[in-house]
Amino acid sequence: MATNIDTYRSAQNNTNLTAGNGSPEPPLEKDFESGYHLNNDMDTENALKRIRTTGSLSISPELFEKIYLSPQNRVAGELRKTFGNPTPLALAGFLLSLTPLSCILMGWRGAGGGGASDIGAYFFFGGLLMTLGSIGEWIIGNTFPFVVFGTFGAYWLTFAATLQPFYNAYGAYSTTGVAAEGLTEPAFNASFAFFLLFMGVLCFVYMICALRTNVVFFLIFATLTPAFACLAGAYWHLALGNAGTASTLLVTAGALTFITDLCGWWIFFAIMLASLDFPFQIPVGDLSHIIKGASERAKLKEQYGA
Repeated sequence: MATNIDTYRSAQNNTNLTAGNGSPEPPLEKDFESGYHLNNDMDTENALKRIRTTGSLSISPELFEKIYLSPQNRVAGELRKTFGNPTPLALAGFLLSLTPLSCILMGWRGAGGGGASDIGAYFFFGGLLMTLGSIGEWIIGNTFPFVVFGTFGAYWLTFAATLQPFYNAYGAYSTTGVAAEGLTEPAFNASFAFFLLFMGVLCFVYMICALRTNVVFFLIFATLTPAFACLAGAYWHLALGNAGTASTLLVTAGALTFITDLCGWWIFFAIMLASLDFPFQIPVGDLSHIIKGASERAKLKEQYGA
């Protein structure tokens, strides 16, 4: 309501303001969906009526895609104006889990252990925050980020549970009764690799879908897909006893996911700046206007056909 009042006062004040040459001041606001301007020629009562109709907030499809990582869609109600944007919360959970893991996989500063040291982050940043972000995206009607964040939240919970002795994931493969020795069993490594392989397949699907979002989001999945392939290969080589090749593949996976991290931090920063209407923005390479949706193509075909 405060926004409506402020905009109303601004519209009222600007009815009496003109530029030095007597010409009206530039338009105050544009509704990108309806295509009209609120300007100085409009009486304040009509301006306030239109502002209330639109909720005093209209964003372009490009800005919508940057903020929500999904092409602009129509949903019933005013949920996007009622709830905060859950996208950066899920991204933060993803980045605070994957970035340290990338450094561990590359062995920086003597790190190792397959990422077991950060199991808490996988549960509470990756699992919890991404699941909450996914639920938020579902509530406001953004299907693609809802599915992406939900599946990755489940991935981090699965990965953390695999490392947690309580779930006995690797202990079940031990032949000596010592749970930790199950990690070295070929059967465990060969079996766990399939989970990583099909995470790569999932990322490949997301990569194709991300062609309707932006360049940075596309690059995230374009690097995650081969990274999961390298991780699966590393575990299969461990099962075969090829420790050297497995180590090389782990480092390669870490390097690829580090590129993912850089893209993720970039898009997280871009969303936070856009959410706060910062005086400067950083580009993400919008693709939503390049690859037209099926409904847009049908509409254009109908227009030109007529």
